[in-house]
Amino acid sequence: MTQPIGELTDRMREIFGQVVEAYLERGMPVGSKALTGSISLSPASIRGVMQELEERGLLTHPHTSAGRIPTESGLRLFVDGIMQAAAPDARERREIERQIVRDQPIEDALAAASAALSGLSQAAGVVLAPKSELRLRQLNFVQLSDTRALAVLVGGDGTVENRIVSLEAGTSAAALTEVSNFVNARLAGLTLREAEARLRAEIREHKEAIDAAATELVASGLAAWSQDYARRPVLIVRGHANLIDANAAEDLDRVRRLLDELEEAQEIARLLEGARDAPGCRIFIGSENRMFALSGSSVIAAPYRGSQGEVVGVVGVIGPTRLNYARVVPMVDFTAKALTRLMA
Repeated sequence: MTQPIGELTDRMREIFGQVVEAYLERGMPVGSKALTGSISLSPASIRGVMQELEERGLLTHPHTSAGRIPTESGLRLFVDGIMQAAAPDARERREIERQIVRDQPIEDALAAASAALSGLSQAAGVVLAPKSELRLRQLNFVQLSDTRALAVLVGGDGTVENRIVSLEAGTSAAALTEVSNFVNARLAGLTLREAEARLRAEIREHKEAIDAAATELVASGLAAWSQDYARRPVLIVRGHANLIDANAAEDLDRVRRLLDELEEAQEIARLLEGARDAPGCRIFIGSENRMFALSGSSVIAAPYRGSQGEVVGVVGVIGPTRLNYARVVPMVDFTAKALTRLMA
């Protein structure tokens, strides 16, 4: 368990904070001489404090290096007790907002949000997409020939699906229009599965004077759309290449393990689920999460909400534990809020 920040003296807190900040900035062990310009102590005195911080489990020194790096416990103490998060700068906000626009399918907006976070954080961007079933808003047809038509389905979340469908011989444009009018008037707001069941009931009971062949075509199409939607991956990951940076050559095994872990979509989805109830950003550092214990990676994630204020997904970044937490945390939070506005 990480010790309270109050157990550190002011001098220890200052040196510890500067070691962590220098490490997160450069990714290299920090020696006492590197701190003499900003701390009015001799290198020997700084080394003494760093040694005490190491004995407390907050710093460690890799191999025979004279410099120190923070342990996972040290990073947790820094994030919870010392870090001063700054709001995203104007350029970062513009880039995120430029990617997340209303005039595109929701999935495209989520992928764009993931890509924007990846590019700005130089880590992998991840988005856990909404799991709720797609609800029908509108269905229309454009007849292309005697045997083919373009079906345009609009979901309740703004998703637009276009598919070419095969028509039975003799199916008229009027019959397709009749069925689409029925769907739009009577079935809007239902899930695709519910709409399919209602249409098939109409066929069985002949309650409406609508063309049976055209109705069966639409019902089968709704069933296929529903199945496709359910099978789609709920996790979007962008920016794997960002994880292979200038320091990767020194730690190829860790990078290889992390890239392997990113292939486990369902495991990552379960991890992100742990951030759904967070009031803001949640941070998992290294072995705090079983999945990334081997690669020593960190996850910063925040939930985003739907039109009723309910949590519908999670957005975040995955990268090495030396992420610039003070910069990335508000960036993830801003992206989550931008997605929430999009979903409203």
